[in-house]
Amino acid sequence: MPAPLAIGPISIGLVAHDDKKAALVDWAEAHVDFLRDKALFATGTTGGRILEALPGLDLVRLKSGPLGGDQQLGAMIAEGRLDVLIFFVDPLSPQPHDVDVKALIRMATLADIPFACNPATANLIVACRD
Repeated sequence: MPAPLAIGPISIGLVAHDDKKAALVDWAEAHVDFLRDKALFATGTTGGRILEALPGLDLVRLKSGPLGGDQQLGAMIAEGRLDVLIFFVDPLSPQPHDVDVKALIRMATLADIPFACNPATANLIVACRD
């Protein structure tokens, strides 16, 4: 059964592997009007990069992914507090915290929330939710 949407603004989790952070920042810059009225949560480093590019954006920075940020987002999904996950994944590089990454993806899948792992899919989410 799909997770119910939160009451209030749509909440979006933003995450990117190191080699995909620039792509997520570019995507956020291109979709800032869409993001502006959403409740945004990002892992620490990813959130920092987004806020450097878009300092006026209202975004909550969680811990860095390897230090628990992925798990924080997963908990938010499990609690029904995250409606969408945008996680630009680098499929070519090994990730030292791969177990946490897989757990986050598993939670998004189990909760049946929209999950984008690349810009093309994130663009579709914007088109459907805008």
